[in-house]
Amino acid sequence: MPPVDAVLADLPAHRRELFDARVERWLPDLLAGLSPLYDDPAAVADRLLGAAARAYAARDEELHALDLRRSLAPDWFQRPDVVGYAAYADRFAGDLAAVAARVPYLESLGVRYLHLMPLLTPGPPPNDGGYAVADYGSVRPDLGTMDDLEALTRELRGRGMSLCLDLVLNHVADTHAWALAAKAGDPVKRAYFHVFADRTQPDAYEATLPEVFPDLAPGNFTWDDDLDGWVWTTFNSYQWDVDFANPDVLCEYAQVVLDLANRGVEVLRLDAIAFTWKRLGTTCQNQPEVHALTQALRTVARIACPALLFKAEAIVGPRDLMPYLGTGEHWGKVSDLAYHNGLMVQVWSMLASRDAVLASHALQQLPVPPSTTAWITYVRCHDDIGWAIDDGDAAAVGISGHEHRRFLSDWYSGDFWQSWAQGLVFGENEATGDRRISGTAASLAGAGAWDPQAAARVLLAHAVVMGFGGIPVLWSGDELGLQNDPRWAEEPGHADDNRWAHRPRLTWGPDDRPVPDSPAIAEGIAALVRARVSLPQLHASVPATVLDPHDPAVLLVARHHPLGTVLGAYNVAPEPRHVPLDLLRELGLDPAAVVDHLTGAGPRIADGAVQLAPYQAVWLR
Repeated sequence: MPPVDAVLADLPAHRRELFDARVERWLPDLLAGLSPLYDDPAAVADRLLGAAARAYAARDEELHALDLRRSLAPDWFQRPDVVGYAAYADRFAGDLAAVAARVPYLESLGVRYLHLMPLLTPGPPPNDGGYAVADYGSVRPDLGTMDDLEALTRELRGRGMSLCLDLVLNHVADTHAWALAAKAGDPVKRAYFHVFADRTQPDAYEATLPEVFPDLAPGNFTWDDDLDGWVWTTFNSYQWDVDFANPDVLCEYAQVVLDLANRGVEVLRLDAIAFTWKRLGTTCQNQPEVHALTQALRTVARIACPALLFKAEAIVGPRDLMPYLGTGEHWGKVSDLAYHNGLMVQVWSMLASRDAVLASHALQQLPVPPSTTAWITYVRCHDDIGWAIDDGDAAAVGISGHEHRRFLSDWYSGDFWQSWAQGLVFGENEATGDRRISGTAASLAGAGAWDPQAAARVLLAHAVVMGFGGIPVLWSGDELGLQNDPRWAEEPGHADDNRWAHRPRLTWGPDDRPVPDSPAIAEGIAALVRARVSLPQLHASVPATVLDPHDPAVLLVARHHPLGTVLGAYNVAPEPRHVPLDLLRELGLDPAAVVDHLTGAGPRIADGAVQLAPYQAVWLR
């Protein structure tokens, strides 16, 4: 009896029939993903189908029911009532049990998607904030156990919420069992990594490889005495890149995916996905094989646990981004979600420059994503902000990309004349002059300088990302207007990483709600979430059409829908601006009947235009 049949032999007939139907549906995509990667794709597919069958047979009945509901409503994550929240479990509440106890707060905020930052067991410090994973099958001991993780996913699922976890694909900690076995001389596990006896090959690769952390971890290879060789370490010396050209590695990660899905995890953030395939003479980022291997992993999940979504952590240039959602033969077959890093960068660029021209042009260049996918939009995340301003986009509007990036770094570090921002420089590259910036949304917007318009800037930024479509994700503390943690460097291991300044711990009040620094920001963001839920035009399958600005300080985003067009207009300037009524008429909006969805009232109209107050956002319908 074939292995898959043997695994499924004890299941009811309807379960076996469903599995067979899924294999029939997805096997062609699985083989298509494997064919560019391996000499014998059919043999690898058999191994992966065996893993899928075992996971399917072991899957909880409640999760099978979830698979059914998700299959009947495949657009569940695209709907406007899905708003996300991202946090470190310990800094949000304490441990996983404490997070479960705080779920009612998230529910009251309208959250349907919770992303908890790395919580699988990492190597000892330094461990890149948890992204150097030592064990994919256990939780950090201070946060709880895998049973606690399952209890949390049940609590969330019962409230209509989904848990997203990080799956670090490109590398493992040098204390992971695979790495330890390689150090001990196991040839099978040594082949899981890129190991070189001398510098010949590493030097050939280095000729075209960029450095991710040039000041903290220069170079891309590390000598290891136990290996007696150079091992590929893109990010840090203690993070060993795995070799996906070895099919054993793909099969190992497929098992990790299936195990986490069977614990109730509904979204996996594919960390560092852009780096997973190496090719001499390139940057070893965004290679075509990356999308093929993602397609292969996705099809395995579709067969065993179709409720699971993939989210690509691809912080790449605009022209490299769309393939992570699917282009060409991979259209709609890779990740379901991807970060819209460009939108975040352009939001902060607009606020500093008081100009929407560059942002409008840059956002117009991005192709429309597959209608079955969605952007993750955000104002801030756990990471620093790198100024991903494309030189071509900048030149197209008559400015220098290099000079604009320098301006943004100066502005948000508070070094520019009249800047209200209080960010921190993180990761300066002396060769290029690029500097990245850390800071909470409130601090970057000037709250720490007691700027009276700081709250308005924070709310405008969130209105842009909530009105763009996809899943808008709130970074923990930003919904409360929290400022940079003044004691960020005092915790062990944090002194050399100022990103901890924008990862503050929440303070919980006696009403089981966190204490805000800015009640105005807290109330304003809650109002944005409520408004978003009732606007069908914000369904992620509806493309965001960025219009040419009529006023250089007003970003215009139209969403055309059978129920009517909605125009988002965002004044990024500290003084009043306007939207001409002729534009409304062109979009089929009647100036006499138009309503601002954010207030439920008509906008202020004068002099043939909708008048916008400083930093005002309107969603006109």
